[in-house]
Amino acid sequence: MRAVEITSFGPPDVLRLGERPVPVAGAGELLIRVAASGINRPDVLQRKGGYAPPPGTSDLPGLEVAGVVESGDAAAMAQAGLRVGDRVCALVAGGGYAEWCVAPVAQCLPVPAGLSDVEAASLPETFFTVWSNVFDRGRLQRGETLLVQGGSSGIGVTAIQLGRALGATVIVTAGSDEKCAACLALGAHHAINYKTQDFVAEVQRITGGKGADVVLDMVAGSYVAREVECLAEDGRVVIIAVQGGLQSEFNAGLVMRRRLTITGSTLRPRPVEFKGAIARSLREHVWPLLAAGAVRPVIYSTFPAAQAGDAHALMESSQHIGKIVLTW
Repeated sequence: MRAVEITSFGPPDVLRLGERPVPVAGAGELLIRVAASGINRPDVLQRKGGYAPPPGTSDLPGLEVAGVVESGDAAAMAQAGLRVGDRVCALVAGGGYAEWCVAPVAQCLPVPAGLSDVEAASLPETFFTVWSNVFDRGRLQRGETLLVQGGSSGIGVTAIQLGRALGATVIVTAGSDEKCAACLALGAHHAINYKTQDFVAEVQRITGGKGADVVLDMVAGSYVAREVECLAEDGRVVIIAVQGGLQSEFNAGLVMRRRLTITGSTLRPRPVEFKGAIARSLREHVWPLLAAGAVRPVIYSTFPAAQAGDAHALMESSQHIGKIVLTW
């Protein structure tokens, strides 16, 4: 099969189309003939040598795919209501940039009605991440306020739509007026251009001084201190990336007085059972919203798999609004 390989750690042009053996599904797994592969920031980090795959995982990049079930563990598939020939999308711990990919049955979901393979391939990584962090770990409730840092990213456009669909007030930050407008069009109630506005002051103004209940943070670094300042009482910051740096200093007195929670997570190394529980929640609560069109994938651009380097360059430019997808 064709597969996109990281020939050495470095810039986007280290990605090359090569050949690998077709993988074989084991117990609890199925084999997908891949039609499209989603691109995510962790893929870029892996290409640069900063995010090694978990032990026992394919060295090929790619954390989400969509395609057709070719074969698999019949008992596990029957329990999940899946059959050979079904169109599915899947979250994987690696190996997604290839024409065939093995995935745990528990991490596979049927393609929502009406969605293309490209749209389906854009779902797993961001929807699993947002559900796990905003709704499970962050405990966002109907009527609360969610602040999303980086609202135009793949994670951001998903958090906007899910937050709004499930009854929250959604505030986003973005780096241009164009991106702010796109976030508002997707359902954000308020958008803050962080290059021209102080997001702490704006959040306090928007909420009448109450603050945000949950912050989804992809920046970390110096942002954490500022997020602590704009949290409501009993507020929660959930850190899912550290694009702004690993080190943070914040006012611990505010954390105590307002009973704040600062937490975070990484999804890739978690066990299949954990990811399977997220998949079940998504199928129950979110897949009906996708099928009804109340929540929709946001595709910025697609690239043939042979142009994976160009796709990574676009992601690193941060010009995109929504998801970037490879096609096979």
